[in-house]
Amino acid sequence: MTTATLLKKAVTKDEGVVVLSLEEYDRLLSTHVPDYYLTGKEALDLDKLVEDGLREHARGKTITASSISEALSIRRKQENKKK
Repeated sequence: MTTATLLKKAVTKDEGVVVLSLEEYDRLLSTHVPDYYLTGKEALDLDKLVEDGLREHARGKTITASSISEALSIRRKQENKKK
């Protein structure tokens, strides 16, 4: 059994303390992502976007990058070459 020492100042300032195992904390954190349910035009637009992305991926027209800004930079360069 592990003993935890809590500072009274921290407990009263934050209005309480919760002690969880790392496993339980990770589980709670991973399930905290909100769910969004799209309907109507929003759902159809998203379906089309996903289909277009999968089609581009199958054709090998996707960009490999380590960040979004790098991917956008590569994309801009590709578009400038086309012009």
